[in-house]
Parts: sequence; C-alpha cells; structure tokens
Amino acid sequence: MHPWYEAVTIPEGQSALVFDRRLPEFGFNWHYHPEYELTLTLGSRGTRFVGSDVSPYGEGDLALIGPNLPHAWQSHHLAEGADEHRAVICWFTKDWVRGLLALMPELRAVQALLAEAEGGVLFGDAPELRARVLDLCTCPAPERAAALPALLLRLAGTPDRRTLSSKTLTPEELPRDQRRMEAVLGYLHDHLQSPIRLAPLCALAHVTESQLQRIFRRSTGQSISAYVARQRVGRACTLLTRTDLAMATIADRCGFHDAAHLSRKVRQLTGRAPSRYRKEFRASGTPARDGAFPMS
Repeated sequence: MHPWYEAVTIPEGQSALVFDRRLPEFGFNWHYHPEYELTLTLGSRGTRFVGSDVSPYGEGDLALIGPNLPHAWQSHHLAEGADEHRAVICWFTKDWVRGLLALMPELRAVQALLAEAEGGVLFGDAPELRARVLDLCTCPAPERAAALPALLLRLAGTPDRRTLSSKTLTPEELPRDQRRMEAVLGYLHDHLQSPIRLAPLCALAHVTESQLQRIFRRSTGQSISAYVARQRVGRACTLLTRTDLAMATIADRCGFHDAAHLSRKVRQLTGRAPSRYRKEFRASGTPARDGAFPMS
C-alpha cells in the first residue's frame, strides 16, 4: 500500500505547528510529509507503523519521525481510565532546525538525534519529557519557540531511546510526485474560497486531468473534490472556534454557497451543527489545527 502525502502548513511567523488531536479512535492513516514530527500518544493502545517497523504502542508512546518517513498509529482500544484517544503532535521543518543549529552550536547534540530520526526514534519512559511535550500545547507561540529547542536537546541527551525502522522507506516516485503535489496542494489551500477548476491544477503539475486525478488519489487517498471539501470544513471549524464571525461570513470565506451549505458539510464531517461545534470546543478549550480537519 502506497503512503499518501500529507500537506502540513506551519503558520506564518511560527517555528512549529502543534496540534492536540482527540478522537474516538485512530484509523490506519499511512502517510508521509517533509516535516519532522514529534508525537506523544495518550489514552490509547494499538499498533504503531513507522517505515519497516510494526510494533504495539501504549500509554505515553513518544516518537520522533524524520522527513518523508511513512508512518501511522492505529488504535485498538482505550488505555485504562481514558475516554478518548489523544495524540499531541509537533511538526517542524528541516530548514528551521538547520538554521537553529547553525545559529546555536551548543545544540549540536540535536544533529545526531535528527539523523536517527530518519528511521524514527522511540523514547523510553520519561515523564518529564512527556510533560514538556504537553506544555507545547498551552504555551504562547513566543514561549514555544524557546521551549522546542530545549525539548529537542533533552531528547538528544536521553539514552533510553531506539531507532524504529531498520531501513528508511522512500515512497515510490517521491521526488517527482512530491513536487507535483506540493504545487497542487499549495494552489488548493490558497484558493479554497473559490470554485476549484482542474485546468490550473493540471498546468501546475504538467499532467493531464486523468493523470492528476490518479496521482492525487495515490498521494492522498482521496479524490480532489473530497480533499477540498474536508479542507474547507477544516478552515470553517478553525474560524468557528477562534472567531465570532457569523455563519454566512464563514461560509463565504471557506468556499461554501451559503450558511445552509456550510451547516450541512460541517454536520456531515463532524457529526455536529456548526453552533454546537463552536460551543463544545470553546467549553473544552481544545485548540483547532489551522487549515485542516483532523483525519481519522
């Protein structure tokens, strides 16, 4: 089975993207992306897939995944006392961490850790490290920018860790398809509020419509229309949880015909009406991920 390419968008002006994912279950989601990913899994037990490694995971599973390394977590049941499967995820780019190491030679120990992460790194039982990952969810962006390098340095100094994958798997035709998909996904994300036409996408990717549809489905596991629908709902959910904008305004900004169209789509993908979604997420304090609906 080919992994699909996930587009991770780190907000402008920030060093990393942190997302607190809480779901009734983690479905098998075999994917890759060019960013590093640090994932802490809580309240969940199941199977972890990283490159060529397939192993069980449990409460407090902490792993660092390198760029373009296929991975997935599939839940089997909740950990004792848990009522939801939770994953705290932090993404950061190669360019950001390389710039950081060039600027701060004191962090050179992190370089060895990043090399290990090409095959995925699993960390042993370390409550202090897990607490630091959780802190990334709640601290303001300026404090997070300082906390993340300190966390990486602590991870690099942790002897209780092991490499997961015996070999780094490179998705078939990654360089060519990745360049195509990055261009296509970038266009889609920039034009979600407008009707999507295939012709500009084909021109970007230098392929025919049938080739584009085939590459897109192979890379994302979805059709273009299904992907756009989920991204529009994701953007709408972000605006619902982070603004007081009226439904009609959100619909217009996210590419829906009107508030009724927005309501139908949000209900289809979240199981809740927009007003209820807004109320529940504000009450729980759960942060929404910018520009993307959590994939199950």
